[in-house]
Amino acid sequence: MKLLICVLTFILFSLLPLSVSSASAHRYFMQPKDLTCPMKRVAHWQMEHFTYRTEGNLHDYGLGAWTNSVLYLGMLEWAEIADEPEPYLTWLMNLGEETEWRIPANFANSPRYSYYHADELCVGQFYLEMSTIYKDSNMRSAAQQRVDWIMENPADSSMHHRNKQSWTWCDALFMAPPLYAHLGQLTGNPAYLVYMHQNFLRTYVHLYDRDDHLFFRDDSYLDKREVNGEKVFWGRGNAWALAGIANILKRLPPESDIRPFYEKLFVELATRLSQLQSNDGFWHASLLDPDSYPSPETSATALITYGLAYGINNNLLNASTYRPVVQKAWEAMVSAIDEDGKIGWVQPIGADPKKVSRDMTAVYGAGAFLLAGAEILKLTKP
Repeated sequence: MKLLICVLTFILFSLLPLSVSSASAHRYFMQPKDLTCPMKRVAHWQMEHFTYRTEGNLHDYGLGAWTNSVLYLGMLEWAEIADEPEPYLTWLMNLGEETEWRIPANFANSPRYSYYHADELCVGQFYLEMSTIYKDSNMRSAAQQRVDWIMENPADSSMHHRNKQSWTWCDALFMAPPLYAHLGQLTGNPAYLVYMHQNFLRTYVHLYDRDDHLFFRDDSYLDKREVNGEKVFWGRGNAWALAGIANILKRLPPESDIRPFYEKLFVELATRLSQLQSNDGFWHASLLDPDSYPSPETSATALITYGLAYGINNNLLNASTYRPVVQKAWEAMVSAIDEDGKIGWVQPIGADPKKVSRDMTAVYGAGAFLLAGAEILKLTKP
């Protein structure tokens, strides 16, 4: 019945003019039920249509793939605020047990990936979260063992965009560093933070443009230009970076010596990204050439919105300035949800801006949406 009410609410809203941007419309969206209803619909659709392996798709590596891991993280956030969390937690528990709480092993000997690859570590963030919820250290042991092995067997840290042993692409800043930060928080061992910060700094120095305050996806894009002559800054790549920094900050103690660096970078990147929001509330696949990529891009929008909402909630961003940006983005994302709960305008797996269409969806788009909604919900709390 509650899901039916959510659907009816969605249909009613869909009849409103798309140009609605009044204060009353914004107040409407900041009510908890108007956040949770779309989240519930997206969560249910994704669970019902969940598949982790597509024949012929080289990017599908099973339940532990980074694509699915982003969904798990978003679903966990949703479960924490849902009226009835058990169905979602049971679904996640079944997936964790099917993976045996292990980091994907099939990557280890792959010519395309290595034992160090950041994408493999993303699922470890899910394992640590489940371990905390259920107070079961066995759920996190494989992830911790993988990280310990990496730290004891340093990778080739030469910065080259084809070297995936290091965090040489900006997406990696979401996939791996938060896992090290979380292990540092759980164990109290400073070695995790030392390793994380050293490797994060390598990526920052190599890929962060200090003039534009944006990350290049990797160093193959340093000298490339868009059709309009601007530098190539990928929307979702920078969204990964912002959300990743937010997840690091969640785990860093207030007194940490490295916290000021991440806070400063977070504010700088968030400020720049907020300036690049389009009039319709979305961010585009290309941040500096939206005319060449006019379609919305929901996964970038969701991850950026998640980061901005986190910044407001933790007094890193001014609420009066950034709350309207977040509200506008939420309205845009809700407009990308079909009546059945499928979220569209999600760019497929890639490394640079690509054309997007309404029918395109992906598990990480749904996961990012759930992350954003859960963080926005905190803005409604007194």
